[in-house]
Amino acid sequence: MTEHGGAKRADMVTITDVARHAGVAVSTVSYVLSGKRAISATTRQRVLASIRALGYHPNAGARALASKRANVIALVLPLRSGMHLPVLMQFATAVVTTARQFDHDVLLVTADEGPDGLRRIAASAMVDGIVLMDVEMHDPRVPLLRDLERPSVLIGFPAEAENLTCVDLDFYRAGAACVDHLAALGHREVALLGAPAVVYERDTGFAHRTRAGFTETAERHGIAATAQPCEESFDAVRQELAGLLERHPGLTGIVVHNEAAVAHLLAALPLLGRQVPHDISVMAICPDEVAERASPALTSVLIPAEDVGHQAVTLLMRKLEGQQVPAATLLDPRLTVRASTSAPGSGSGPGSASGSAPGTADPAAILPDSAVMR
Repeated sequence: MTEHGGAKRADMVTITDVARHAGVAVSTVSYVLSGKRAISATTRQRVLASIRALGYHPNAGARALASKRANVIALVLPLRSGMHLPVLMQFATAVVTTARQFDHDVLLVTADEGPDGLRRIAASAMVDGIVLMDVEMHDPRVPLLRDLERPSVLIGFPAEAENLTCVDLDFYRAGAACVDHLAALGHREVALLGAPAVVYERDTGFAHRTRAGFTETAERHGIAATAQPCEESFDAVRQELAGLLERHPGLTGIVVHNEAAVAHLLAALPLLGRQVPHDISVMAICPDEVAERASPALTSVLIPAEDVGHQAVTLLMRKLEGQQVPAATLLDPRLTVRASTSAPGSGSGPGSASGSAPGTADPAAILPDSAVMR
């Protein structure tokens, strides 16, 4: 109550007011809110009833000062050319929703500032930890991450990941799984259309690992394989396809690792005299919704943005609590067979060579235990 007899506004109610209303000590209210000490059920219910009655909301700034936590994590996601924004936003959404489960907000940092940007964020006390995306093989930010006081998690793997915490899809095995599936169907000449050239020029880890898994697995199967970047416009995709088919007239299988190019490729192939899957089988490494809405629906390896984002934040929270976490977390690729792959020239539908049912993982996509990230 105010001195004039009116009720306090909710934003003016203090923890002392709650304690007085509930007839308990201020410290008891604090323990109920923080959960740091066991409080009897009766007392806890009385305190919670007072909080509801008074409309009390703990002050986030005061809690941060008391805990020496900002209750904010930074998601460093520099927006660079060649990045597919819808998929990036899936990762960002997963990070934000998981952070909220831990009572943390997310500061999204999109400027491409390199090590200087990380140094500025870490020195500001605005954030408790950092999640870093778009990791390059020889990323200039990585040496600084090892020295920062703020804990960090990388979505992606640099070439040297020692003393870092990294999580991602196992892109090497994703590329390998695609080749295994096509080889099991009887394809003898395959191609990978990857990310735009600028992504490879930046030395981005996921693109290089997918290409390595694809080409090295093709070599193990003894089948001919080519891998090249793929741009994102329809005209560029059609031109690249025309050149690819002219150079490799025996090509019967294509893997696309470029979400923005998927629809363009499927539209361009009939214009170049190729029907899917009768003349050419097409696979993609992409989110399920991209594969499912394609026509025909694409056999694909899932990019598990939700799982990766969740894992990254969970690992970061464990580090903030001083817990030990694994240095490397690699998610196994999940291949789903749909209508876009068949035996060469058969057009007989998904899984025709092995008898797999549509929508199930092809047994040939399961790699031996010796398959590791390269």
